[in-house]
Amino acid sequence: MSDLELREEPYDGPASRELVAAVQGEYVTRYGSPDETPVDPAEFSAPSGRFFVGYLDGVAVAMGGVRAHDAGTVEIKRMYVAPPVRGRGLARFVLSRLEDAARELGATRVVLETGWRQPEAIRLYETSGYAPIEPFGHYRCEPGSLSYGKNFARE
Repeated sequence: MSDLELREEPYDGPASRELVAAVQGEYVTRYGSPDETPVDPAEFSAPSGRFFVGYLDGVAVAMGGVRAHDAGTVEIKRMYVAPPVRGRGLARFVLSRLEDAARELGATRVVLETGWRQPEAIRLYETSGYAPIEPFGHYRCEPGSLSYGKNFARE
């Protein structure tokens, strides 16, 4: 069990904005520019989405959200763990909570985009049951963009 405390917060709240700026900085380092995917903070609010910020000892160190993609499908967006706390299983913990949130929203499938310069993210998704899917989203035509999906078992 992780000692990460996940709190549901607005996508445009203070802690979220700080973490979004950090992940955008990482995209600039890895890809040369920030993620330009259009994002409306309201997409991460009920009834069609949710957003979480993770805290260790009161410090925001992780985040992730889900937003409606199409009927029965949500997209994971802005999943991030700060570099100083990586390697502790926090990303897997956040991913699990995002999948639970997707189910709570009635989704039967989750999709996401990542890029080839994020091998740790690719490894996380592939070892968590995600498989490559047809490209979608803002970067679907960009070389190096990777799309993954995961179907939930019907209960």
